[in-house]
Amino acid sequence: MKYDFTAIEKKWQDKWEKAGIFRAKDHDARKKFYGLVEFPYPSGSGMHVGHIKAYSGLEVVSRKRRMEGYNVLFPIGFDAYGLPTENSAIKTGIHPRELTDRNIERFSQQLKRVGFSFDWDRVVDTTEEGYYKWTQWIFLKMFENGLVFRDTALVNYCPSCKVVLSNEDSQGGKCDICHSDIVQKSKDVWYLRITAYADRLLQGLEGLDYLPNVKMQQVNWIGKSTGAFVNFALKGIEEKLRIYTTRPDTLFGVTFMVMAPEHPLLDRYRDLIENADELDAYREVCAKKTEFERTQMNKDKTGVCIKGISAVNPVSGKEIPIYISDYVMMGYGTGAIMAVPAHDERDYAFAKKFGIDIIEVIKGGDIEKEAYAGDGEMVNSDFLNGYTNKQDSIARMIKELEGLGVGEAGVQFKMKDWAFNRQRYWGEPIPIVHCPTCGMVPVPYEELPLRLPPVENFAPGEGGESPLAKIDSFVNCRCPRCGGAAKRETDTMPQWAGSSWYFLRYIDPLNADVLADPDKLKYWLPVDWYNGGMEHVTRHLIYSRFWHKFLYDIGVVPTEEPYAKRTAQGLILGPDGQKMSKSRGNVVDPNDVVDEFGADTLRVYILFMGDYGSAAPWSESSMRGCKRFIDRLVALADKAKGRGVTAALETPFHRTVKKVSADIEEMKFNTAIAALMTLLNEIDAVGALTVDELGVLLRLVSPFASHIAEELWESIGGEGFCSLAPWPEYDEAKTVSATVEVAVQVNGKLRGVVAMPKGAAKEDALALAKADERVAAAIAGKTVLKEIVVPDKIVNLVVR
Repeated sequence: MKYDFTAIEKKWQDKWEKAGIFRAKDHDARKKFYGLVEFPYPSGSGMHVGHIKAYSGLEVVSRKRRMEGYNVLFPIGFDAYGLPTENSAIKTGIHPRELTDRNIERFSQQLKRVGFSFDWDRVVDTTEEGYYKWTQWIFLKMFENGLVFRDTALVNYCPSCKVVLSNEDSQGGKCDICHSDIVQKSKDVWYLRITAYADRLLQGLEGLDYLPNVKMQQVNWIGKSTGAFVNFALKGIEEKLRIYTTRPDTLFGVTFMVMAPEHPLLDRYRDLIENADELDAYREVCAKKTEFERTQMNKDKTGVCIKGISAVNPVSGKEIPIYISDYVMMGYGTGAIMAVPAHDERDYAFAKKFGIDIIEVIKGGDIEKEAYAGDGEMVNSDFLNGYTNKQDSIARMIKELEGLGVGEAGVQFKMKDWAFNRQRYWGEPIPIVHCPTCGMVPVPYEELPLRLPPVENFAPGEGGESPLAKIDSFVNCRCPRCGGAAKRETDTMPQWAGSSWYFLRYIDPLNADVLADPDKLKYWLPVDWYNGGMEHVTRHLIYSRFWHKFLYDIGVVPTEEPYAKRTAQGLILGPDGQKMSKSRGNVVDPNDVVDEFGADTLRVYILFMGDYGSAAPWSESSMRGCKRFIDRLVALADKAKGRGVTAALETPFHRTVKKVSADIEEMKFNTAIAALMTLLNEIDAVGALTVDELGVLLRLVSPFASHIAEELWESIGGEGFCSLAPWPEYDEAKTVSATVEVAVQVNGKLRGVVAMPKGAAKEDALALAKADERVAAAIAGKTVLKEIVVPDKIVNLVVR
């Protein structure tokens, strides 16, 4: 048959859409499968092949599930709020709404050209009023329940984007959007109290089928530690300096303390400090540094000793100095630390620089040369001397601290509360009113959505205030509680807001009365399989689990966890082996590939290029190899004759069905495709196959090369759509060949390879071996001295 991929692919895309075969059915009697991919941010540059890889894994799984008889929900949507669109709007003068609509249309066209089996009736767009009404609703529910608060804090601020960033969005001291250096700035910040759920976010991981590295990144990000809170007395002051430590057993080695430059105690007891001017100068320098700069391990140690205030070691009774230093952050722990220089690398460097005592309390190292961070026998530690087990030492010290009333066991988390506001236009308005009488008042639920007002100037102010602050008609309002004059909040929510619950809205995308119908939520939840990028496992994945647990607590959703399973795909690198980027000029546009090779070739190549979870470079020569695979598949249509089974192909077919079925479930798509290619080779070697066998092959191919599978299925008279035909089954007994090839040696030299029944008896194996022409010639006229048979492996004849 003639293979015109352009015509064939358009034909089947139209047929799929017209028949609605990918539409999920609520409350269907079949088993349900909810497959979820991370919905894209619709940027102006359109999709690249990395997006195609991200969606192709669950595309194959979802197509297989339909063929297995499942009711499949495989939706798509658009995470469309955010800085890139707004920055583009500022640059071009085109409203973000118009840009977003254009970009979504382009993305949708690209996705449809590749033939993804998404349910296009359930598309969500986080910027639509009917969607962000419920984002605001969730925010207000959190506000009601004490999970939203406002505070003045030093924040990560991007001078280029003019926006406050969370720690997650400014890792490495760089803005996640424009990659500019961030600075510290004091601002009023909205926070979500995610730390209230830290323990549950950690515990919830135990029963989930997440990749080990996904779980580990979440565990590390949450950063739970167990230890003790210890109160150090301050000489001449009633107030205590409270610290948290994971190693209370080393308290006898504490020779100084360090406070964050922002610690409120410095201002509270300023009159007692003899070198306040010196401290002020140092604090001013620290205020200009980012958190990333301040906490680098290898940077020079700086600090100032506080003269006039000192601490008392609660177990040794010794007076010890207190310093301020930039490496201690007010936002972590209590804003102060105890320093044990003999057993901590950073404390050791600090003590050496400032000439502070170093006391060994754990035997095992040479503290004249470096800090010793290992385990060992406790020394110079009074009641702990002689202890060799760290846990026993810690337990004994906590008991002593509690007895003295100066400390207790405690738990800390590295994760901080979520900075949840942006000083930009293109985001969900925060539905709070500031009233001089009533304070912060939520917008009534019946007035949601609080809509974004139309504006012409999207640029934020130089001081970092939101563009909404310039719109008097938006800002000035009446207090919903007392009716007095009030002002609206002008910050907007971060991009992560809409993506924290989008998987719920897919279940009931048009409902105007509730976030989603409770019965539909019960039917579809949890998401059975979620696939996405590793770059989102410490932000989006944690945020969405937090929102879901909250919604579970207030009775909105029926499951405590949103996703039963989470996997991840690797990057597609450019042909040069570098990460794809416009600046490098190595971005591959899927439209160009579809134009030249067809969507099926792209679909197959994306999954054949290497391990799905690993990065792999783009290779056009390998792409051409996948095109040849499709061409060879097409050629089979003319070879298939008759019905039933070809004896020589029975085992290869059963083996391939087993292999492809298992590999899809394990996301080993490259080896599944390789097995299909091997089967083609075996078919070519036999030189024939039946129509029934071609039907089995097409059903195996369908999740990968869906269009050509449909076309060939139609050509052989297949019933309905190949995409909905039953997934092939295999017989385990037939996955192993009934015959084996056994090497036959004469005096250690290979003389032939003989086919014989698997498990043949020794006598039968010898008879078949000796009957082979080459073997018979080698032993003719000779005496057989010894006969060695290794079943199904080798026959060795020793002759003379």
